[in-house]
Amino acid sequence: MEELLHYVLNVQVLVLVLAVVLLKNSIKFVPQNQAYVIERFGKYQSTKEAGLNFILPFIDRISADRSLKEQAVDVPEQSAITKDNISLHVDGVLYFRVLDPYKATYGVDDYVFAVTQLAQTTMRSELGKMELDKTFEERDVLNTNIVASINDAAGPWGIQVLRYEIKDIVPPQSVMEAMEAQMKAERVKRAQILESEGDRQAAINRAEGKKASVVLAAEADKEEQVLRAEGEAKAIVAVASAQAEALRQVGEAAATEEGQKAIQLDLATKAIEAKRAIAKESSVVLLPDGSTEASAVVAQAMTIIQKMTKGS
Repeated sequence: MEELLHYVLNVQVLVLVLAVVLLKNSIKFVPQNQAYVIERFGKYQSTKEAGLNFILPFIDRISADRSLKEQAVDVPEQSAITKDNISLHVDGVLYFRVLDPYKATYGVDDYVFAVTQLAQTTMRSELGKMELDKTFEERDVLNTNIVASINDAAGPWGIQVLRYEIKDIVPPQSVMEAMEAQMKAERVKRAQILESEGDRQAAINRAEGKKASVVLAAEADKEEQVLRAEGEAKAIVAVASAQAEALRQVGEAAATEEGQKAIQLDLATKAIEAKRAIAKESSVVLLPDGSTEASAVVAQAMTIIQKMTKGS
């Protein structure tokens, strides 16, 4: 009886261990952004995605573990010939991810190797369509064309190429020297253009300065002449006013008896002075009417003065 109990106990333990092993092999925890390709008896059965999954132990097996994350693969350096027959050495980086684990497992033997080789051949093909200068100027266009071409060919593999970046484009040494000479000439040209533009602007500034100076000088001279003319006009008006006032006062004085006497005295004095000056400066002797001697002129003037003195 004890042997039978011991046997039953062993069987229970064995069954328990077997159940634990079966349960362990049947439960599969798939990590995030990964997929397990399951085969049953060597034939594709299903694709298990992230989370808790169950398979049949000893019947189902994990054929492939595919990462669904974006992957970066270095594309080795290779030679390519441009449209204008220039040999280049080009390398790059390819970014892609697995969209369909089934196709990535059964559509191609090694999808990483396959997509890398496809990137190289596509890059050579696209570079052959472009001239050397365009390869440097239009890298973005080149990268876009390579991505589109690879996606067209990699569709049956369940691969999506996200982007392709060219790291280096190395032309031959002779071409690099020619490009360096061209860039140097271009820099010299730009420097000369900038210098000539600076000289031109300086000349314009000087001319504008001279023009402004001349205009200001002309305006100042004009204002000076206007002010001088206004001053002269005011002076003339003042002199004329003074003369008019003097004549008015003389006229008022001349209208009186005393004024008439003063006028007569002034005229006589001026006549005597005039005749004296003529007699002094000229060899011609002027005599008054009816007289033969110069003393008669003095006597006549004295007579006039005496009459005026008596009349007063």
